[in-house]
Amino acid sequence: MFTGIIEDLGTINKLVKEGGNLHITVKTSITNELKIDQSVAHNGVCLTVVHIDGDNYTVTAIQETLDKTNLGLLKENHPVNIERAMKLGDRLDGHIVQGHVDQTAYCTAISEKDGSWVFSFEYDKDLNNVTIEKGSITVNGVSLTVVNSQLNSFSVAIIPYTYNHTTFKNLKIGDLVNLEFDVIGKYVKRLNELRS
Repeated sequence: MFTGIIEDLGTINKLVKEGGNLHITVKTSITNELKIDQSVAHNGVCLTVVHIDGDNYTVTAIQETLDKTNLGLLKENHPVNIERAMKLGDRLDGHIVQGHVDQTAYCTAISEKDGSWVFSFEYDKDLNNVTIEKGSITVNGVSLTVVNSQLNSFSVAIIPYTYNHTTFKNLKIGDLVNLEFDVIGKYVKRLNELRS
């Protein structure tokens, strides 16, 4: 379980393809606090630490994960949003995030607005995910509040701190991002479907 509050920007040090798996080696300032078998979110995708070597650790993404997220697009020396699993009893500063990406979306617009930024995204409506105005959404692992909720698109407002401490500063129009929709909203939607 995660909160969507990014702890560190990691750097992709090495990518090794092995069959349908991708071994991702990441360098972070928190590697020395990690341990084997620990869950870490990478751009919002929960992966298990399988190896640690100095400031670097390795996780493995299987083909299913690569097919449903943007992790297959990672490149060496590129940044990645990093969050360790939430400790029981800690404050929940973001929202409840599982680290299970629901689908991807494309960035369709970026505008600067009085010292902050507005990013807009469009996603495939056929997967039946929904946003609500002022609801929670996770974009590349970052817990955000939805503005301008539409049938298959939404926007988020990014404050300077979030912009400077996440991969949002590197995001361009046309880039693919990972989305995890609000888990409570998903349960409510499913219960309503079962009642229909």
